[in-house]
Amino acid sequence: MTWEETINYIRSKEEYAALVDQAYLHSNLKLNVENFLLSDEFNHTLKLIEQTKPGALRILDVGCGNGIASISFALKGHEVVAIDPDPSPTIGTGAVDRLRQMLGLNNVMTITSTAEDLNYDPQSFDLIYSRQAMHHAHDLNKFIANCTRFLKKRGLFVTVRDHVIYDSRDKQKFFDEHPLHKFYHGENAYLSSEYRNAFNLAGLEILNEIKFFDSVINYFPLTMSDIENRIRQEELLIRKNLEKRLGVLGNTNLINFLYKHLFFNPDKLRDERFYSGRMYSYVSIKK
Repeated sequence: MTWEETINYIRSKEEYAALVDQAYLHSNLKLNVENFLLSDEFNHTLKLIEQTKPGALRILDVGCGNGIASISFALKGHEVVAIDPDPSPTIGTGAVDRLRQMLGLNNVMTITSTAEDLNYDPQSFDLIYSRQAMHHAHDLNKFIANCTRFLKKRGLFVTVRDHVIYDSRDKQKFFDEHPLHKFYHGENAYLSSEYRNAFNLAGLEILNEIKFFDSVINYFPLTMSDIENRIRQEELLIRKNLEKRLGVLGNTNLINFLYKHLFFNPDKLRDERFYSGRMYSYVSIKK
């Protein structure tokens, strides 16, 4: 399946309804934008940009997908150029064009291109933004280096929600557990060191590597409350199961400690290594 075929397929399946909603992949393009505009992710991203680069008015959105971020930035008054290799009217630059016409926006334009092959005027943008796109790069160094050409000196390069792996086994685990990779086989991930090296090679100074649990930008749709609630539920379940098997002895701290040490410790839910393909975000500035 292509990416577009995959999205059309999951839109028709009830078991993927939550994913479609959380990933802003409804066929109703305006609904996706409305939901993204209200999201903690976007509002935390806006704050991050304003704190780091106030007045960043001209934005290149790399890997714009169906336009949720491009249109949201445009509605906030930014001038946006949105690029994506897919021209699809539902999940690519065609979707951004449709939204622009629906909303009567004149401050957003589209280019159908990969980041590696994009040709544009150098030093044109205050900010380059890329959401869930950098990890798809076939050539990570070229992806970042080419985009950096279009950034003004001291301009900001913000990449959000890119998958990070620790080694090849972790990468395979991510592929196996990703809900859509089995359909379109287009997922990818890099080591955090590979992202950092690529930024450095492109002449960017990394201001902030935002790890998975550092910000809701990364861990949405999870919330910290969800994680703490699940830990409490796992703790109760362990105690109940042990007490059922061992009686009063199963409710002792020693038995609980041994079980967690040998089998499953709910505290792992606070460790990003538990989450395959955990996401990181990066804030860099052009030297």
